[in-house]
Amino acid sequence: MDDWRQRLGRGTDILTRQAVRVPLPDEAAERTLHENMHRIADAGDRKAELLADPDVPLTDAYEYELDEMSQGFKHRLQQIAGEEYHAVADEYLRGERDDWVGALAVYYQECYCRLQERFTVDDDICVLTVLRYPDSFTVNFSFFDGDVADDAIRYESPKHDDTDLDSRYRDRYHAECQYSQRKAAEYIHERTNLIRAAFPDPAASRPRDRRSGGFVHITGRDGPVFSEVLDSVTPNPDRFEEPATTPGLVPEGPEVERIRSEHLDDAELIV
Repeated sequence: MDDWRQRLGRGTDILTRQAVRVPLPDEAAERTLHENMHRIADAGDRKAELLADPDVPLTDAYEYELDEMSQGFKHRLQQIAGEEYHAVADEYLRGERDDWVGALAVYYQECYCRLQERFTVDDDICVLTVLRYPDSFTVNFSFFDGDVADDAIRYESPKHDDTDLDSRYRDRYHAECQYSQRKAAEYIHERTNLIRAAFPDPAASRPRDRRSGGFVHITGRDGPVFSEVLDSVTPNPDRFEEPATTPGLVPEGPEVERIRSEHLDDAELIV
């Protein structure tokens, strides 16, 4: 990952204010999107179960989520560029190719790298936004340094707190952490259905009901305190003038800027 970061630094910051736009030309593509989004929702439910279990450390739930996201990026990289996706991304950075395959390989590789770094970097805020348009959908990952707004659910992990508490307060603090984790689990479990509702089954819904929808998932950590927002987003269905023909990179869109103003407090985009 360090080698990749150095190579990217010599190339282009492809994540900055950009999103991946993927066309939805037929029902097969619609079904793939539906299944992938439901898989994300199911992973959220599993994370909630881990958070609610008093015998499971919060770190297990955190690492489960990061692993699920990382594996998703690895799968997309292999689908787009094959097993040699590292080489494809490097060729794009060196200017030896200028196609959507290379651009997306760099985008997803950078997302994968930054997610892996979150195991050790505790003050990054990760914002995932998935938006549905009439003939396509967009996926945007962005990373920030700052604070998540007060509307986030917050929960604590005693394992991440290095405060030396005496025995009188340690048990109480652990109990308070478990309570906050249970409340977070309830919040996540209630809101994963927002993801499912935004991407309904194409066999059980009308095309006009699938023209516009989406969600945002924000996760952050400041020492022992974790914060999370999971909310629905309604994009403008008329945003794109040109139809989607192949996957590619597009500007992130006004919806992402609105999300920042609503959910992030004085956060700065990491480039």
